[in-house]
Amino acid sequence: MESIKEDNKYLKAKKKVAKLKAFYGSLIKYVVFISLLAALNYYLDHWRNPWFLWAAFGWGIGLFFQGMNVFGWFSIFGKSWEDRKVKEFMEREKDKKRRNL
Repeated sequence: MESIKEDNKYLKAKKKVAKLKAFYGSLIKYVVFISLLAALNYYLDHWRNPWFLWAAFGWGIGLFFQGMNVFGWFSIFGKSWEDRKVKEFMEREKDKKRRNL
């Protein structure tokens, strides 16, 4: 039984590390790509019309929500909510099986 708990903890930790790795990869891509767009914007019109900010804003919103998910800042559908829902669905299944017997 203890081995199963340790395996479960390991899998959860591994999933969290994968999410964190994906977030940092997205962050690096964001910085590089937006920097290139800013340089192109400066080269073309010396930032008289800073159009690269639209791309930075749009992509930044997605990156912000990804970060909220990875770091657990969005607690409405957090871990405790997941645990409650799993227990609720398990209880429903038990009730269905009892009624069918």
